[in-house]
Amino acid sequence: QNEKQLQDAVKHQEEKMLQLIDKSGEVTTLKGEVSRLKRSLQRAETEAKVLWEEMRGQEPKVDTAYVQERIWLQQEVNKLRLLLLEKKDENLLLSDKY
Repeated sequence: QNEKQLQDAVKHQEEKMLQLIDKSGEVTTLKGEVSRLKRSLQRAETEAKVLWEEMRGQEPKVDTAYVQERIWLQQEVNKLRLLLLEKKDENLLLSDKY
């Protein structure tokens, strides 16, 4: 009977472990989605900011190639900042882990 109880306890623990693994995968997926949404939001904010700066005080005729280049450059700067923050987070997680 003790052996059966032990087997039941082990089975119950295995089920809990599988549930935790599933939840961990969901959390990872959600974190990835949040990260993508943050990048999209940053891109939209960057475009709006650059366009606002360019349109403020401009004459009706605006050099669209210049504005597009500014938007692209600002996006690249934001991407690099995001990568830097991600690497810092990874380093913190690794240092906490070890």
